Amino acid sequence: MTRVPSALAAAPAPGSRQLARGITATWWYTVTAVLFIELMLVGAWTGIAAAVDLSGGILLFIGLGGLLWCASTLMLLLDYRHRLDAEPGVAWGRLAVPFVVAVGYGVTAGLLVGSWQLAAMPVVQFFVLLSWPRGVRVRVVAAATFLLIALALVDSATSGVGIGLPWWMPVIYGAMLPGMSVSSLWWWDVLVTLDRARASEARLAATQERLRVATDVHDLQGHHLQVVALQLELAERLLPDDPEAGMQQLHAARISVDEARQGTRDLAMRFRSVPLGDELANARDLLTAAGLQVDAAIDADADAAPASALGPVIRETTTNVLRHGGGVHARLVLTRTADAWRYEIANDVAVGAEIEHDGSGLEGVRRRIEEAHGSLDVRRDADEFVVAVTVPSTSEEAR
Repeated sequence: MTRVPSALAAAPAPGSRQLARGITATWWYTVTAVLFIELMLVGAWTGIAAAVDLSGGILLFIGLGGLLWCASTLMLLLDYRHRLDAEPGVAWGRLAVPFVVAVGYGVTAGLLVGSWQLAAMPVVQFFVLLSWPRGVRVRVVAAATFLLIALALVDSATSGVGIGLPWWMPVIYGAMLPGMSVSSLWWWDVLVTLDRARASEARLAATQERLRVATDVHDLQGHHLQVVALQLELAERLLPDDPEAGMQQLHAARISVDEARQGTRDLAMRFRSVPLGDELANARDLLTAAGLQVDAAIDADADAAPASALGPVIRETTTNVLRHGGGVHARLVLTRTADAWRYEIANDVAVGAEIEHDGSGLEGVRRRIEEAHGSLDVRRDADEFVVAVTVPSTSEEAR
C-alpha cells in the first residue's frame, strides 16, 4: 500500500518548530530588553557629561566604554540562559571578564564624572544578572535598588554631576535599573519553566504508554505461554501410553501458539492505530498544504469509526488525490448510518488524465474493505473522481 512520502513523515511536527521559534524569539527579546536599558543609561550619562562641559576624551570614554560594558553583559546573559543545565553556584571563572569590565568602566567613569552612582551602576548590574538561587535574587535586587537610590541622593547632596538636573531623575534611574532587568529575566524563567514542564509531561506520557504496552504484552504472552507449556507437558506424558490423546494436546498447543500470534498482531494494531478523527484532520491539513481547497463534512463521532479498516483507506486515497488529482479542490465526507460508516473522498480531475479504477493502490483498498465486510465504489461524476467506502459499524470499534 502506498504511504505518504517519507520526507513528510520525517519532518518535525509544525507545533514543535513553532514552539522552538517562540522560545528563541523570547530569548532575544530578553537580551534586547536588558541591553536597551543599559544603552539608555550610557546615553543618559554621556548626555550629562556633555552638559557639564567635560572634555571630548572623557565623553568618548563614557560612550565607547559604555558600549563595551553593554557587550560584556552578553556573557552574563548567555550564562543565565543555560543556568538550569549548569551546576549549582556561580561560575566565577566564566564571569571574570564581564566583572573586570564592569568594575573598570564603572570606577573610571564615576571618577571622571564625579558620580558615585555611575561608579556603582555597572557593578550592581553585574550582580543583578547573576544566576542566584531561589529567594536570594529578591534580596539582591532590593539591596541594589536601595544602594543606587542612596548614591543618587549622595550625588545630589554633594552638588556633583547632578547640577542642573532634578534630584529625582537619578533616583528614578537607580530604582529602574535592577527592577527592569530582573523583570526581563523573570519572563524568560517563566517560559523555560513552562517548556520544561511540557517536556516532562511528554516524557511521563511516553513512559506511561510504554508501561501500558509492557503490561499488555506481559499479560497476553504470559497467559498463552503458560497454556502452551502445560499442553506440551501433558502431551509429553500422554504420548507413550496414549499417542492419540498426546497428539490432541500437541494440536491444542499449536492452536494456542496461533492465538498468541494473532493476539500480538491485534495488540500491535491497536497501538499503531490513530483515531479516525485525527486521520481525517491530517488528510485535510495535507491537502490544504498542497494548495487544494478542501470541503470537509465529518461526523462528530468520527473517533468511534473502525480506524483499522478506514485509516489506511484514508491515507491511500489522500495520496492518490495528491498524485493524480487536478490540484484545485477536494471533498472529504464521513457519515454514519444506523449500521455502517461511509467515507467518501472526491477530487477534480486533471485535464486529459486517464482514470484507473483498478490501480494497485485501489486494489489494496478493495481487499482491505472486503476483509472488513464492507464495499468500495469508484466512479467519475462529471468533472470529479469519487471513491466511496462503506464498512459495518460493528467491524471494529476504534480504541
